[in-house]
Amino acid sequence: MSRVDDELAQALADSEATARAEEPVPVTRAAPIPSGSKRNLGLLVALLVMGGGILTLVMTSFENAAVYSRGVDELVKEKAKLNGRNVRVDGTLVKGTLRRRDQPCEYRFTIAKKGATLPVRYAQCIVPDTFRDIPGMDVSVTAEGTLAASGDFEATQIMAKCPSKYEMRDRANKGEQAPHNAMMPPAALAN
Repeated sequence: MSRVDDELAQALADSEATARAEEPVPVTRAAPIPSGSKRNLGLLVALLVMGGGILTLVMTSFENAAVYSRGVDELVKEKAKLNGRNVRVDGTLVKGTLRRRDQPCEYRFTIAKKGATLPVRYAQCIVPDTFRDIPGMDVSVTAEGTLAASGDFEATQIMAKCPSKYEMRDRANKGEQAPHNAMMPPAALAN
């Protein structure tokens, strides 16, 4: 045999002897990986807390932003409940009640629906083009604002809808009159 073979044999014998002489090295395990369900539970709790915070923020910030929509008759009946809240009220302009004042610039008028009337104060100088007291035409008015303690409606926005001339001609041919003329006593029109 060659000298290289002898050296390899000797190296192999030495390594086997060393392996037998040494004690076995204990195997350490890595830290256990948390199970997926614990991680998911933590994520769920975090999402629920954030969702609850957002919901609370939304509910508290929109507390006074709700606008109640009522007819004049419903608003008059629920006057105590809706006093000071944002309300949208609809009715028909009572003929002869539309007045404009220059100092301070404002409009005052009365709207009616199903026998109930409501005095309205609109503290603006400009009104929609369709908001006019035109003889022979009923003007539907929607006002948005708050009901004052005095019983007047303080409007911040008004919208008016006039029926077309064709619709009014058809209604007049049928003998129809403005509904508020029959319901309004003359004393209410004088205010």
